[in-house]
Amino acid sequence: MASSLDLQEQEQLDQLKAFWNRWGNLLTWLLTLVLLAFAGYNGWNWWQRDQGAKAGALHAELERAAQAGETDRVTAAWGDLKSRYPSSVYAGQGALVAAKAMIDKGRSDAALEALQWAADSAKDPGLQALARLRWAGVLLDQGKAQDALPVLDKARGAGFDPLVDDRRADALLALDKADEAREALKAAYKGMPLELDYRRVIEAKLMALGVDPAEVVPPVKPAKPTSVSSALLAPSAA
Repeated sequence: MASSLDLQEQEQLDQLKAFWNRWGNLLTWLLTLVLLAFAGYNGWNWWQRDQGAKAGALHAELERAAQAGETDRVTAAWGDLKSRYPSSVYAGQGALVAAKAMIDKGRSDAALEALQWAADSAKDPGLQALARLRWAGVLLDQGKAQDALPVLDKARGAGFDPLVDDRRADALLALDKADEAREALKAAYKGMPLELDYRRVIEAKLMALGVDPAEVVPPVKPAKPTSVSSALLAPSAA
């Protein structure tokens, strides 16, 4: 009995050796690749978290400097954020913060540099569109309405189209193109959500150009009561 078991064990051992001689190297390489991939994945995640934390700290420093009105600190923090962590979301957000701080100090050229960087390099399409809207606004303030139009054309498609049309109307009016400005304002008014207060600003602009907003978007009439609700609201015969 013992010899029979020994023979079976020896046969299994021989089969295992044969299997390992044939497939051992391949299995070892596969296991090594899996372990390396797992280590690389964990390392990448750690690196991403580390980079995000450092970029977030720089962005916080940038915001503090902007709130304090210290343009030198703003310039330094924004430069570090852009050069060290250009692929982070904080970089795009930081560009808008830096641009506003520069505009508040009358440094429109420095603001344009930050906005142009965000328009070209921010990772979020919404941030890119917002940067272009503000870029166009700075150009309008500089009296460069013609230059603002192509910037606005590239801001479409990220959910800001009504604001793009509104800003286009401002540029067209500056270029003495009142008819085109009216059409742009009509498009802005049609696309602007009803609940936004800024819609009233567009209404005022339309009326200043001789356009009745009610003709562009008819006011919503209250729904008529149904027969059931009419019966409930009707006074009792008694």
